[in-house]
Amino acid sequence: MSSPELKIYEEKMNKTVSVMTSEFASIRAGRANPAVLDKVLVDYYGTPTKIREMASVSVSEARVLVIQPYDKSALKNIERAIQTSDIGINPANDGAVLRLTFPQLTEERRKEIVKQVSRMAEDSKVAIRSIRRDANDRFKAMKKNGEATEDDVKSLETQIQKLTDKFVEEIDKLAEAKEKEILSI
Repeated sequence: MSSPELKIYEEKMNKTVSVMTSEFASIRAGRANPAVLDKVLVDYYGTPTKIREMASVSVSEARVLVIQPYDKSALKNIERAIQTSDIGINPANDGAVLRLTFPQLTEERRKEIVKQVSRMAEDSKVAIRSIRRDANDRFKAMKKNGEATEDDVKSLETQIQKLTDKFVEEIDKLAEAKEKEILSI
């Protein structure tokens, strides 16, 4: 009984951590990272399309991203989409490829980004705790409906608490690693 019930909540917690990880990947930390383009959609023949689906994106130097479209006619559309996005970098267009040069971050900007990372991590921990609360409510309802004994419920609550602790610790480690990456020059 405990395994299928807990599996559902463990999957939800895993999903929360993976969403946070993808949000971390889209944070610009002074280095060229193709993940910053994941949220940019280009109007490609009337269809919103991700840049990675219509161009080769590579890191040529530590702070330079090179975008080479498969269809050269899409170059202007990609350039326009990047300019109107919230990335904050103007692409350099040489007629064949776009180059995004990431500026070195100031100390003040690094600290702002670290605060943003901390907020994201805290939001993820709140989501994990919310999943735990939902699980505990479900376990109590099972007891009330006669589907589980009091001992079963106590066991499930202990197991869900261990899962919660594990995922909160994982979030802390990921946030700490991202903060180190941002603060390193």
